[in-house]
Amino acid sequence: MSWIKEIAYKNATGQLKKIYDRIKGPDNNVDNVLSIHSLRPHTLIGHMGLYKNVLHNSNNTLPKWYLETLGVYVSNLNQCSYCVDHHAAGLKRLLNDETTFQGIMSSIIKDQPELHFKYQYLEGLHYAKQLTLSHHTITEADIHKLREQQLSDGEILEINQVVSYFNYVNRTVVGLGVNTDGDIIGLSPNNSDDAENWSHS
Repeated sequence: MSWIKEIAYKNATGQLKKIYDRIKGPDNNVDNVLSIHSLRPHTLIGHMGLYKNVLHNSNNTLPKWYLETLGVYVSNLNQCSYCVDHHAAGLKRLLNDETTFQGIMSSIIKDQPELHFKYQYLEGLHYAKQLTLSHHTITEADIHKLREQQLSDGEILEINQVVSYFNYVNRTVVGLGVNTDGDIIGLSPNNSDDAENWSHS
């Protein structure tokens, strides 16, 4: 599961058990990316609040499939196979179109987003790569490029937050050796209208 101790759902008590009950999926499954926080449950609360709101909140105006695409792209750039596997499965479910899914995944694996994307979606992916691999080179001119593709400042913020979140979680996963053993791949807190609903399905 990981390189550090974790507390399984069946052994959880107190605050941790309450949090696990909020986030669990079928058969009391808790994804390893979340149970990695079990020794410090307060960080799990922070993780879930950020995750739910940057990726699964109905107040976002960019389509959820695109936000998931950003996550898969960033995770691939960071060589985080755990997050690629989970979020590619979520992306596939959202798209419900095998041809489109394969086109997106091919462009991500090849690191050639221009093979599938154009205009604001392509520019957002370029920004995601720059923020992930060379954040120190970003200037205000890069934000202007996003605006020129008709992205609002609120949508630019959405992209920034999704990319920043995935850089955080990729480093959590890779840095602690989290793997998918025992996970149900592709579960997520899908009720985007309720920010407090963290249950996975």
